[in-house]
Amino acid sequence: MGPSARKIVVHTDLLVDFLTHRSRGTSALRRMMSHSFCYTTVFNAIELFALAGSERESRLVAEALSSLKILGLNAKNAPAYGRLFASAKKTGVLNLLVAGLCIESKLPLVTGKASEFRGIRALKVMTPAQLEKACRAARPR
Repeated sequence: MGPSARKIVVHTDLLVDFLTHRSRGTSALRRMMSHSFCYTTVFNAIELFALAGSERESRLVAEALSSLKILGLNAKNAPAYGRLFASAKKTGVLNLLVAGLCIESKLPLVTGKASEFRGIRALKVMTPAQLEKACRAARPR
């Protein structure tokens, strides 16, 4: 397994799937956590708390986030973010911020919505299925 599969950034869609139990069987997040060190971004965390409709849901979001390392923004990265925003105008602001953190951290983003990040050349995007395939291929036989 290459270094990019050992450490990954989990996007909001997969966290929502985990929190709402939308997947059948074991969630993609649980499977990813079994073979990768999982990060998310402060922007994904903000989005999750914004989606929480009650104190109970906010507590569940906080619990889920406690098992992930959360990447934050640093002012020294402002020039790189400026270039990113200038080159990818069709991508939403939140996704651009998430992409920027992934690029600066040199970590791939795992999402079920890869098309939302099309056009951001420096970003490595993987689906949960691609990650699982890479992890299976890297296992010793």
